[in-house]
Amino acid sequence: MKIALVHELLTMRGGAERVFKVLADMYPEAPIYTLLYDEKKMGDWFPKERVRVAKPPTPYSLLPTPYRYNHHLYLKHFPRMVESWDFSEFDTVISSSSAFAHGIITNGNPKHISFINAPARYLWDRTHDVIEQGSRGILGPIKKHYLHSTFHKLRVWDAEVAARPDILLAASKEVQKRIELYWRRKSQVVYPPINDFWLNRDPTPNPQPPNPNPYFLVVSSLVRYKRIELAIEACNNLGIHLKIVGEGPDRKRLEKLAGNTIEFYGYRSNDELGDLYADATAVIFPGEEDFGLVPLESMACGTPVIAHRIGGALETIVEGKTGEFFDDATATSLQEILQNFDQKNYTKEACQQRAAEFSEEKFTTAISAVVNA
Repeated sequence: MKIALVHELLTMRGGAERVFKVLADMYPEAPIYTLLYDEKKMGDWFPKERVRVAKPPTPYSLLPTPYRYNHHLYLKHFPRMVESWDFSEFDTVISSSSAFAHGIITNGNPKHISFINAPARYLWDRTHDVIEQGSRGILGPIKKHYLHSTFHKLRVWDAEVAARPDILLAASKEVQKRIELYWRRKSQVVYPPINDFWLNRDPTPNPQPPNPNPYFLVVSSLVRYKRIELAIEACNNLGIHLKIVGEGPDRKRLEKLAGNTIEFYGYRSNDELGDLYADATAVIFPGEEDFGLVPLESMACGTPVIAHRIGGALETIVEGKTGEFFDDATATSLQEILQNFDQKNYTKEACQQRAAEFSEEKFTTAISAVVNA
C-alpha cells in the first residue's frame, strides 16, 4: 500500500507535531506534504528528503528568515496551496489537521483519513478574541477589517471542505463534539499517544521523600490562550514557589506579572523536564485544550495535575486519584485548590497507570486498523 502523509506546518515542535512524528515513524517510506517547513528546527524529526513543501506565492518565497516561516502571512493562501497537491499515485493519504490539511483534494481515490487535532479555534470559538488581540495599535481598524474579511472566507472554506475526507478521526471527545457542531460530521475518537520516553523513564522511589524545596510546575508554550497568568497570580497571592517551563511571545508580559516566588526556565530537554515533573508537588494546567499531552507527561512521572475543569483535561485526569480540577477560569478558584492540595493523597502508581492507558502502541494499533480496514 502506497501511503502519503500531510501535516500543515512543520515549523515548531508542539503536541500536534509529536503525534505526527508517531505517524511518520509508522510509515517511514511515506512522503510528507506540508505548507511550511523549517529544516533547522524540524529536520531531525522529519528529514528534508521526505518532505514536499507547497509552493508559496512568488513574493513570499523571497522573504528572509524568520518571516518565511510566519504562517500568519500566508493564511489566505493556504487553501489554494493545499488544493494544489496531486495524490493520484497513492492508495491512502493520512492528514493531520488543525486548520487546513483536511482540505486536500482526493475525491475518494486515494482514500483520505484525516486525524483532526481540532477544528481551527481562531475561525470558530476564539474568533472574536483573536481579532481583538490582532487589531491593536495605530493600524488597529485596518487590521480588524482585514482579519474579519479573511476569517470569514476561511470559515466558509473550512465548513465546505470538511466533507472531503473519507474518514475523520478526532483527537478527543471534546474535538469530536466540535467536529459535529461546526462541520456536521461524525468522527471516531483516537486519543493521541504519550511518547514512550515518558512511560519508560526510570521511576523514582515510591513513596517519594518530601521535597525540601516544594514547588508547583507549569509546562506550556507562553501564549495568551494558555492562561498562565492564572497560575502566576494564584501563586503570587499565596507566596507559593512556581516554576514555568516553556517559551513564547507572551513571556515578557508574564514576567512582569510574576513575583519573587516565580521562576522562568525556558526550554528544557526531556531529561531535565522529567526531573522537574517528578520533583514537583503538582503540575498546574490552567488553559483549555482540545486534549493536552502535558497532564499525561506529568502523570507518567508520578506527579498529579491541577487543571481547569474544561476541555480535554476531563478525559485524562481522574479527579481525586491523579489530580484535581478548579471550576472557574480565575486565580481565586485555582487558589482554593492550591491551599488545600495534599500531595500524599495521590500515588505515583495511580498516576503512571493512567498515563499508560495512552501509549503509542494503543495509538498505532488504532490507526493501523483504520488504514487497513
